[in-house]
Amino acid sequence: MKKHLLLGCLLLISTSIFAQINKFEKEIKAYESQDSLAMPAKKLRLFLGSSSFRLWKNFDRDMAAYPSINRGFGGSTLEEALYYFDRMVLKYQPAWVFMYEGDNDLAKGQSPEFIAQEFVEFSKRLKEKLPKTKLVFIAARPSLARLSMLDKQKELNTRIQQIVSKEKGRFYIDMQSPFFRVDGSLMDDIFVADRLHLNEKGYQLFVKQIHEFIQKHP
Repeated sequence: MKKHLLLGCLLLISTSIFAQINKFEKEIKAYESQDSLAMPAKKLRLFLGSSSFRLWKNFDRDMAAYPSINRGFGGSTLEEALYYFDRMVLKYQPAWVFMYEGDNDLAKGQSPEFIAQEFVEFSKRLKEKLPKTKLVFIAARPSLARLSMLDKQKELNTRIQQIVSKEKGRFYIDMQSPFFRVDGSLMDDIFVADRLHLNEKGYQLFVKQIHEFIQKHP
C-alpha cells in the first residue's frame, strides 16, 4: 500500500513538473522551425531568458552592431533553461550566453540560494559541453509589480556576483541600480501597464547596460 502511495506521489510530481516545463514547447518548437529555415551562425552572442528578452521588440536594431540571437521564452526560469539546454544553447555553439533568469524563479517561491545553485549547475554544464563559451548573468531587475521581492532579488544578485567573481569566463551585469533615481526611488515611467515589463524608455536603460558590458568585453 505504502509502495503504491509513494509511486503515486512520484508520478504526480513528475507529471506536474513535465506539464509546467512543457508549456514552453510551443515557443521552443517555433524557434526550431525558424532555425530549420535559416540556422544562425555559430559563435554569436546568445540571449537566453524570460520575457525581458522575449518582449525586446527592437532586439535586431539594438544589437545590430553585435551579432546576436534572441531565444527568450516568456515566463521561463533557470529550471527551464537547464531543461532546454541542448535545444536552446548547445545547438547554437555560441561564443557568449547572456542569461536573464531568476526573477520568475523568485516569484514562484524559490529561494535565492536554490536559484544560485541552479545557476552553478548551468555554468558547469556549459563548461562541460562548450568550454570556450562565456556566460553572463544579467541581474534580476526591479519592477513596480514586484517591489516586495526587491530584497530577495538583491540577495540573488549578490550570490551570483560572488559566484562569477571566482570563475574564469563568467560575468555579471548590474541591472538593478540603473532603474533607481538618485533619491533611491524606483522609476515609475519605465514600465508598461502591467507595472512589470519594460516600455521603450525602460529598454533604453536595459540596452545601455548590455552595450557598455560588450564594449568592455569585445
